[in-house]
Amino acid sequence: MTLFPTKKVIEVKDLHVHFYTYAGVVKAISGVSFEIYEGETFCLVGETGCGKSVTSRALTRLIESPGRIVKGRIIFYRDSGPVDIMTLSEEELREIRGREIAYIFQDPTAALDPLYTVGYQIAETMVAHRTADWKEAFRKAINILKSVIMPDPERRIKNYPHELSGGMRQRVVIGVSLSNKPKLLIADEPTTNLDVTIQAQILDLLRKLKKNEQMTLLLITHNMGVVAEMCTRVAVMYAGKIVEIGPVMEVFKDPKHPYTKGLLKAVPNPLGKIERLESISGTVPNLIYPPPGCRFHPRCPYMMEVCKSKEPPMVNLGEGRKVACWLYVK
Repeated sequence: MTLFPTKKVIEVKDLHVHFYTYAGVVKAISGVSFEIYEGETFCLVGETGCGKSVTSRALTRLIESPGRIVKGRIIFYRDSGPVDIMTLSEEELREIRGREIAYIFQDPTAALDPLYTVGYQIAETMVAHRTADWKEAFRKAINILKSVIMPDPERRIKNYPHELSGGMRQRVVIGVSLSNKPKLLIADEPTTNLDVTIQAQILDLLRKLKKNEQMTLLLITHNMGVVAEMCTRVAVMYAGKIVEIGPVMEVFKDPKHPYTKGLLKAVPNPLGKIERLESISGTVPNLIYPPPGCRFHPRCPYMMEVCKSKEPPMVNLGEGRKVACWLYVK
């Protein structure tokens, strides 16, 4: 029995992203590889600064100076056939961004232009991608606000962003991202700046919209509760690398990588009783001078000599489980 469909939407191969700063070269992403399948909710989870958002932005080459994608392939499976995002021109990329791959960023205030009404901003996305003219786009904008459960959408399309609450602004951002019915929706910490009750509403809204629109969702978060509630599969990131990938319930029940085990011991686990929450000792490494070998070895309770000098390979454990750890290398 397969846990997810076999038709790929996007595939990332050996992605490396560096930021060139005065202090040195920050190796933000080093050798990240994963694939996302049609109809699933795939989650990237990890501590702040581990590279989740950089990875998501790299998928459509939204890395700005001083950052640069220095290596890797990003294969996007369009209806017309697979294309390598890294080989496309800016004009070709604009056809994909916002239309076939859309983003929900974590700060809705920064994502919306304060000088234009929310109706205009939703309509503009459709006009820019030639999926509707202005008249039709404004009519569709009302329906889009209805679909994201915006109260009184006929009146709200005339509002400016500052006239809306944080939860309403996030609904507008979701509406903008859905306006062209994208194949892949990337939600980068979509509930970070919202209070708990609004967070639950936004997550429930995303779940319903994904089902109704038959979309594929990439969710970026550091909240393990959100992972358990929303996702099909999860990739755990640490210091610019993916250390474990697997079906969500399997990872929660039986985490393989020492970092994943520590992460789950640090938060209440909905699938298991924990007597006492524990923190992970040590600190996140400096990615200008990352430690040799396994980047987690200075904090790992299972550290062996090989961990200090050699980077562990990604080991396929079967049943959709993969882990980058010397404990599983035969």
